[in-house]
Amino acid sequence: MILHRYFARRFLMTFLGIFAVFLLMLVFIDLVEQLRRYANDASFVEVFALTLLNVPQGIYRIMPLIMILTAIALFLSLARSSEMVVTRAAGRSALRALWAPLLVALMIGLVSVAIFNPIVAGTLKQFEARSGALKGESSVLSIGSSGLWLRQGNREGQTVIRAQSANLDGTALNEVTFIKFTPEGGLVQRVDATSAILNDGAWTLASAKLWELDGEQTPEASATLHDTLTIPSSLTPDQIRDSFGTPASIPIWELPAFIDRLRTAGFSAQRHLVWFHTELALPAFLVSMVMIGASFTLRHQRGGRTGLMVLFAIILAFVIYFIRNFAQILGENGQLPAVLAAWAPPLAAIALSLGFLLHNEDG
Repeated sequence: MILHRYFARRFLMTFLGIFAVFLLMLVFIDLVEQLRRYANDASFVEVFALTLLNVPQGIYRIMPLIMILTAIALFLSLARSSEMVVTRAAGRSALRALWAPLLVALMIGLVSVAIFNPIVAGTLKQFEARSGALKGESSVLSIGSSGLWLRQGNREGQTVIRAQSANLDGTALNEVTFIKFTPEGGLVQRVDATSAILNDGAWTLASAKLWELDGEQTPEASATLHDTLTIPSSLTPDQIRDSFGTPASIPIWELPAFIDRLRTAGFSAQRHLVWFHTELALPAFLVSMVMIGASFTLRHQRGGRTGLMVLFAIILAFVIYFIRNFAQILGENGQLPAVLAAWAPPLAAIALSLGFLLHNEDG
């Protein structure tokens, strides 16, 4: 038990050291990038704030790389100090000594998903909002329990659109309401329609009822009915799709409800569903990184070729990472089930590295 605690403490301290190094590197790199991008639009304080908001998602994304480097550094250190040799001589196999680092890696993965993921989602959302404000852009779409909300505008005023449901790209709305405002925020017009279709530069409404809200007459008395009605629009299908933002900007605890709202509104939730399962599989993926590192470095160093083994471990880790991202893309395109796309790569990596470890231990 004492030996397991020792290995666990060594692994955790190594992880924290490598994590701190990468964190500082990302802060400086991202600060230079944000200064290059917003040097003429924001002060240094605002740029530094953007950097601090963007760095968490960067460090979260490279967590598997940090984990594989932690495993390699730990096991090489144990081998060079002959601590692993003493452990084997005491009757403990290398596989048993591996349990403590694997448990720490699993706990780091669970903490990352449960606590760090919501933090990253919050900072990423703030980063997108602030950077969009500096560029003069803002989200035009929101999905809530009351339906789908869109916003369009120009110099003549803003129009808020609410719909009960929509097609996959948000260009066809059902049970829709248009409310137009002046640039000062005063009400101008309201239109209710059974459906609305976005064409080039305009919404085409069917079975519409229009109320003028800025006249002297009672709105209902001056209301008019239209079989078809055209309302100019500055929106494009690409703007609507881009307004969803990235799944990473939604905390994992809120993703299931958001996926349900997407489906209720008529949008495809496949991308968010794959991301949800990928996040759930992150602890297993981090465990696989530790096992890959152990497969090539948890060995006697008398035979040499240590640098070559480290290179093989890093290459294999990058290959598994590439396969994971490729499977995620296939899942988002609907060519693989979300569960298979998220869980197959880490489980396959664990099985592969376990085979290497058993071969090295038992021959």
